[in-house]
Amino acid sequence: MNPERAPAAAPRWPTLLALATAVAGAHLVLLLGPVSWNAAAALASARPTPTAIPASDHDDRAMPTPVAQRLPVAQVSTVRWIVPAPVAVPAAAPLKPPRAAPPTRPAAPRREARTDPPPVVAEAAPDVPPAIEVPLPAPAPESASDNADIPPTETLALADTTTPAPAPVPAPAPQAPGIDDTAPDTDDELLAAAAVKKRTPPAATRSLPPAQPPASTRLDYAVTGRIKGIAYNAEGQLDWALADGRYSARMEMKVFLLGSRVQTSTGQVGPAGLSPERFADKSRSEKAAHFDAVQKRVRFSNNAPDAVLLPGAQDRLSLFLQIAGLLQARPQAYTSGQTIEMPVVGTGDADLWRFEVGDEVTLSLPAGEMRARQIRRLPRKEFDSTVEMWLAPALQHLPVRLRVTQANGDVADQQLSRLP
Repeated sequence: MNPERAPAAAPRWPTLLALATAVAGAHLVLLLGPVSWNAAAALASARPTPTAIPASDHDDRAMPTPVAQRLPVAQVSTVRWIVPAPVAVPAAAPLKPPRAAPPTRPAAPRREARTDPPPVVAEAAPDVPPAIEVPLPAPAPESASDNADIPPTETLALADTTTPAPAPVPAPAPQAPGIDDTAPDTDDELLAAAAVKKRTPPAATRSLPPAQPPASTRLDYAVTGRIKGIAYNAEGQLDWALADGRYSARMEMKVFLLGSRVQTSTGQVGPAGLSPERFADKSRSEKAAHFDAVQKRVRFSNNAPDAVLLPGAQDRLSLFLQIAGLLQARPQAYTSGQTIEMPVVGTGDADLWRFEVGDEVTLSLPAGEMRARQIRRLPRKEFDSTVEMWLAPALQHLPVRLRVTQANGDVADQQLSRLP
């Protein structure tokens, strides 16, 4: 080996140990500040005593490690500052206890001497209809303790004084406790009104004029007419029977090669004339209308909607005999220019017909000349038919001529062919 290049001798470990200790002490001073005597004594007692360990110049393992020497010091010195002082954590705010209910006031003593009737708001007068009842205004919002000792009726009365209702409801008259005569009075009034209404006939019934139907007879007619532009001739016959407060009418018209058409009407007879019960019209098939006097309805066999049965209603056959009875009972009441209104029922409908009384004229009929008064139906709607009849005073105002003109132009003219 070249002695010139031999490595320099390593520094002695006591020197290194002193330097490490000085550095560690400086760090501790910087971190801990001034060390108390007790801490220094503890540091001195914990510091190990160096011993001489023979080692060669190249034996680095014999040198003590400064880090290993500081570990006990760090453990001793950190007893106070490493463990943080307990931080005062503010306690959570306690939950706000529920608001205690205010003490209940003692209930006000009952007023035994009070005999006034309950307020109007507690019970409405029995004679006031529900449609005109006046609602009470709601009381002003207030705490439960403010009105704990006020009865509900007094609370409503107080609210009613502060905010008056739009219209006051009349209060019932005071009465003795335990006696309630309002309901019997109301019931008595209703029963009395019903009795008066039952005894008093309807205005339409009272206004029906008297009628005197003609006696039983048979009339023959010569018929001329036109159907869809084709003229025809036919024979007609009216059979009228009156007996025992009932009537029966039958009108038949026979057309050569076309068949016949028959109308019938049956019912009762009273001071106001005829009251039909059944009307039928038959050509190829029969259709009928039934008069229900109890239910005040007219029912049709062709399932048409029911019609209201009005007072004095007639069917399309009985109307001729009813008008004859009106003129027979009071001929002076039906002069020229007068009108006669009459509900008329067909086999599927009911309508109000209006007739105008015309002049009395002389007719030239197949049965001879005869004086008769014309009565004509005034059409009200577009498709109404025009009905004209001539009633002869010499034959109890029976029709000696009938002419019916349809809206499409068809016409049938029946004239008396021979005297009865």
